Amino acid sequence: MQCNVLRHTFLCRFESVARGRDTSANHRKVTFSVDRITLSLAYHVYTSSNPHVMNKDTTTNIPPLSGVSSIPAPMDVKGLTREQLTEWVRGHGQKPYRAEQLFKWMHEKGVRAFEDMSNIPNSLVDPHRAQIGGLRLEKVLQSRDGTRKMILQRANGERIESVIIPMGEDRFTQCVSSQVGCKMACSFCATAQMPVRSNLTTSEIVDQVYHARDIMEQDGKRVTNLVYMGMGEPLDNFDNVVQSLKILLDQKGAAFGSRRITVSTVGLAQRIMKFGEAVPVNLAVSLNATTNEQREQIMPINRAFPIEKLMDTLRNYPLSPRRRIYIEYVMLGGVNDSNEDAARLPMLLKGVRAKINLIPFNPWPGSEYKSPADERVTYFLDKLMKAGIQTNVRQPKGRDIEAACGMLDGIQAPI
Repeated sequence: MQCNVLRHTFLCRFESVARGRDTSANHRKVTFSVDRITLSLAYHVYTSSNPHVMNKDTTTNIPPLSGVSSIPAPMDVKGLTREQLTEWVRGHGQKPYRAEQLFKWMHEKGVRAFEDMSNIPNSLVDPHRAQIGGLRLEKVLQSRDGTRKMILQRANGERIESVIIPMGEDRFTQCVSSQVGCKMACSFCATAQMPVRSNLTTSEIVDQVYHARDIMEQDGKRVTNLVYMGMGEPLDNFDNVVQSLKILLDQKGAAFGSRRITVSTVGLAQRIMKFGEAVPVNLAVSLNATTNEQREQIMPINRAFPIEKLMDTLRNYPLSPRRRIYIEYVMLGGVNDSNEDAARLPMLLKGVRAKINLIPFNPWPGSEYKSPADERVTYFLDKLMKAGIQTNVRQPKGRDIEAACGMLDGIQAPI
């Protein structure tokens, strides 16, 4: 309550300085932390960009606010790479080996509380200095086909979902979420219909993997592959997604191989190249149409990055000799599954080192689309294989618990 009063007091004082002096469209109301250092910096930045606020005899300093703490917010150490954690530890007067210990506890052993770390000094992990971010496992739903959907809750109460999919021969793929909701507005995706849209933190992304690891260890199994194809657009949460990948690839932590991780995007062309240079994992692109007119109807992002621009980007994407880009094609019955679509798709992909995943649409409550007829899927598969493109049909998993591709929405659907 006191913090809210202080923040309100600052805003009133801050705006009273600008009111009458700055009536331009550039005037912005910003909510600032009550930390004294942050307040000072915020005021400095504002007045530097709006010098007319400080002319004549206008008040030049915000009166000091009593009771404002200068202690910075605790660091979420779970969201730091091992190198960043080393720098943080050094900054607090500790030896670098403490970072190795912390990293191992959090990422190899999956410990979520400092008090469970037997060799870490209390002075380093004081709650005012450090915290371990993550998610609370609320519920696990089990499908008839063995798929499991985890419903996880953030500290603010928002829910996300992550799915563990059996792939046969002791192989399990986890579908990881990167956001709550998604602003890409793809009309065939249930996640895009959610009213809440926010980024997950780095620690919240990796913690999905650690919750899955805990579940699988109870059966003597493990997750072997990760696909960032859950809720959200990964490249719209670029920094946190890249950071999470660096942590999960670290051989002193979860130790996933780079070929075992795939990140999917709707086609944010301006970030695809940057992503390829940042981390050496697999790339998947959700194409889902063979003409711009068709794609714009189901994927509004195509207005910003039309198919031609997207294909040019993929042709220049940095790939090692044996790797391919996965092209995801959600087949919508009567929309994008015609003979003409099957003929156009190989032509679009000329010059792109690609594999295609055909994904029959998974209906969700309220959706306007239907699954394609089996013969349409077979026809597509035959045409693409004859065109020399390696193609796979992704069989639906977890439909009965709304865990299949495109069905995640953060709602606890009953079995």
